[in-house]
Formats: sequence, C-alpha cells, structure tokens
Amino acid sequence: LKYAFVVVLGLFMMIVFYCIVVMVFTKKNPFWFISKLSPAQLLAFSTSSSAATLPITMERVEEHLGVDKEVAGFVLPVGATVNMDGTSLYQGIAAVFIMQVIWPEGLTFTNQLVIVGTALLASIGSAAVPSAGMVMLVIVLEAIGFPAELLPIGLALIFAVDRPLDMCRTVVNVTGDATVSMLVAKSMGKINEPKPKNWDDKLENL
Repeated sequence: LKYAFVVVLGLFMMIVFYCIVVMVFTKKNPFWFISKLSPAQLLAFSTSSSAATLPITMERVEEHLGVDKEVAGFVLPVGATVNMDGTSLYQGIAAVFIMQVIWPEGLTFTNQLVIVGTALLASIGSAAVPSAGMVMLVIVLEAIGFPAELLPIGLALIFAVDRPLDMCRTVVNVTGDATVSMLVAKSMGKINEPKPKNWDDKLENL
C-alpha cells in the first residue's frame, strides 16, 4: 500500500507540474487545460495504452486546445512512445521498493543513479501498450546486478497492483504529450483559437 501510494502521489505531482508549465509558458488556465483534455485522460485510464488513446488525444489537442494540426500530428505520435514520464517514475519507485524488500544491501547511491538513468532510457523504449513497464522493469533491475533468481519474487511483489498503477501512469503519459504539444505550438506561434467540431456539422450537406 505504501508503494502504491508513493507511485500515485508522484504521478499526481507530475500532473500538477504539467499544469504549472502550461500556465507559465502558454498563459492558459490549468483547469481549462485539464477539462479539455479529460476525455483523452479518461480513455487512457480505461485502456492503459497511449497508442489506443492517440486518436482522441489528437482530436482534443487540435480542436479543443487549439494546437495546429501540423504540430499535433508530429508531436503526439512521437510522444506516445518516447514521452513516457509516468512509466519512468513508476520504474524508478518499483525498482527501489523491490530492492528495499529483497536486496537492501544493493541499494547503494551508485545503483540509485543507475536506476534513474536506466529507467529513463527504458521508458523511452517501452511499447505504448498495457503493462509494458513491467517488462522494462526487468531491464532496470538487471542493470544494477539484481540477482536473477530473485527477479520472479520481486515482480510478484508488485504484480497485484500493477494494473491500476498502469492506468494512472498512462494518464500522466497522455497529459505529458498534450503539454509538450502545447509548448511546441506556442514556441512556433501555432496555437489557435479552439474550434471544436461536432458530428453533425455537415449533416445538411448529405
């Protein structure tokens, strides 16, 4: 429970950080940002997949946040795989937790630095599918010399709560993608007035 709480707290702090970044650099209300992005966040929470959420993320970012289509079309597909901040945070906390329980003697300062670097790189290479972070966690643990015979025990420790935590970190990943797309659009002067489209906009032409 403590491990799950720390992960959720860290993910919540990341969303708060994204909102601050949006407010400072784009001068947009963070509550407006979250409300416009919430359908994509809800889908990300239910599917645990950034790739499955990508179409709705692009629709919300382009039509409801006002990001130019060219920027969203480039940044969001790349971010769906590369920009996995929530997964990186999860892997770091999970690795430290497993070592605290099973292999405390290996929790040196050097190994903690290796965990940070490896978790960052592993999150970049993770697939945008459910529970991909669990697979990449093995790479993080192997990078610090974690005993191979203890790996199944370590993964079993966190397996029970992995799915709800995966749902939460996918929300952070999608929020991060939208934040970056807004920053890029702002730097290029390509944030426009949001123009939401409805399904029946061209109904009279049919």
